[in-house]
Amino acid sequence: MTMPFPVNGGMTSFWRSQPDTLDNHRSTETLPESSNIVIIGAGYTGAATAYHCLEQGQSTGRKKPSIMILEARQACSGATGRNGGHLKPDVYNGINTLANDYDIDAAAEVAMFEMQNLQTVQSFVEKEEIECDLRVAHAIDVQLDDAHFAKLRGGLESLIIKGSEASKLVEMRAGEKAEAFSSVKGARGCFSYDAGRLWPYKLIIHLLKRAIASGANLQTYTPVLQVSDTPDKHGRWTVVTDRGSIRTKHVVYACNAYTPALAPEFQNHIIPVRGICSRIVVPNPSSNPLDSSYTLRFNNWDYDYLIPRPDGSIVVGGARSMYLREPANWYNVTDDSRLIDSAAHYFDGYMQRHFHGWENTGAYTDRVWTGIMGYTTDFLPHIGPVPGKPGQIVIAGFNGHGMPQIFLSALGVARMIEGAEYGDTGLPRLFEATLERLQNKENRILHGIPSTSDRGSSRL
Repeated sequence: MTMPFPVNGGMTSFWRSQPDTLDNHRSTETLPESSNIVIIGAGYTGAATAYHCLEQGQSTGRKKPSIMILEARQACSGATGRNGGHLKPDVYNGINTLANDYDIDAAAEVAMFEMQNLQTVQSFVEKEEIECDLRVAHAIDVQLDDAHFAKLRGGLESLIIKGSEASKLVEMRAGEKAEAFSSVKGARGCFSYDAGRLWPYKLIIHLLKRAIASGANLQTYTPVLQVSDTPDKHGRWTVVTDRGSIRTKHVVYACNAYTPALAPEFQNHIIPVRGICSRIVVPNPSSNPLDSSYTLRFNNWDYDYLIPRPDGSIVVGGARSMYLREPANWYNVTDDSRLIDSAAHYFDGYMQRHFHGWENTGAYTDRVWTGIMGYTTDFLPHIGPVPGKPGQIVIAGFNGHGMPQIFLSALGVARMIEGAEYGDTGLPRLFEATLERLQNKENRILHGIPSTSDRGSSRL
C-alpha cells in the first residue's frame, strides 16, 4: 500500500502567489536531539497548535515548552494554502445529519463550536491587526434543486424546533425571492447567515511568526518519515526525518490527509481526497457586485463555493460534477502537482453562467489549482490522544471544513498537552479520537456518489 506522503512540486495556488520570507524557513541549521513537543505539519492545525501551546504556558506561568514544527514542503503548502478561504460555520446542513445520526445536543454542540470559532478568529485577527483580508458578512447557500431544497428546509425547521440555537440565525427564502436576493439564475431557494472569508496563508504565516518569536523552531523541507511505535524508557517518542531524529514527550499529528502515513491507526479512516479551486478575474466589474460568499448546490452531492475578494476577483472551488463519478481522480489521491483534467476548464465563464448582471463582465479564469484534503470515513475530525499511545495527539481529518473548526480545536489540543482531559477542553464530544471510531469499518465517503452510468448534466 502506498503511503500518503506529500508529493514534490505542488501547484501554486492564488494564496501562495506572494510567498512570505517564512515560506522556506529553518529556525536552526540542524535539528535538536529533543523537544518537549513535536508538531508535524505547518498548516492551520500545526501553526495554531504551536501558538496555543506557547500562549497556554505563558498564561499559566509555567516555563515555555520547547516546540518543533516539522513541514515536508514549504510553510502552509498543504490544504490550508489551497482552500477556498471560506471561514463558514455549518449551522443547518451537516448539522441536521449529525442530529439524525447522534442526537440534537451533540449536533447543536458542533454548530455552536463552529460559530465560536468564527467569532474567536475575528477577535484574534482584529486584536493582532493581521492583514489577511478577513471580512465577516452574509454567506448565501443557493439551492438549485427543488427536492434538495425541500429536504434542507425541513431539516432546518426540525433543528429550530429541537432547540439548536445556532440554527435560529439562518434566514430562508424560496422561489423568486431567493433568485432576487442571491442574483443566482434559477435559484429555487436559499439560506443565509454570517460567515467569514480571508486570505488563509497570511493568517497562518502570522501564527507561525508569533510562535517562532516565542521560541518555536520551524523546519520546512523536513519530511517526517516515521514515528516510533513505542516510547523509550523515559516515555519519549522518536520522530524520524530525512535530516535526523528527534526525541519528544508529545507528538502532534497536524498533517491532516497525510496522518495515516505516520499513524497507522488512521489507515482507512482518514483518506486523502483531491479537490479543485480557481481564481476568476473580472475586467469589467458588474453593476451587481458580490458582497456575500456563496455556496451553489445543484443537488445533494454537487456544489460549488465562492468568495469575493477585495481586489474584485473571486475564488471559486468545486467542479464536482466533472470528476466525482471517477473516484480514481480524487479518492485516496495525494498528487496536488497537476489538475484533474476533466475539470480543468469548468470555471471558464462561470460567473456569466450563474449570476444575473455578470454577462458582460469579461470575467475569466486566471488560475486553477488542486489541493489534498483529509476526509474521514464518518465525516468527523479525529482530535485527541491516539488510542494506546500516551503522548501522541491527533488533530486531523477536517473533511474540507477545517477553517471553522481548527482554531479552537488547536486550543483544545494545547490544553490536553497541559494535562486536561478531553471532556474539559471545550471540544465537541463527536470530534474525539476513540478506539470505537477506529474499529468502525463503515466508509461514508463514497456513499451517495453518482455512478459512471449516471452522467447527468455537466452544466458547462
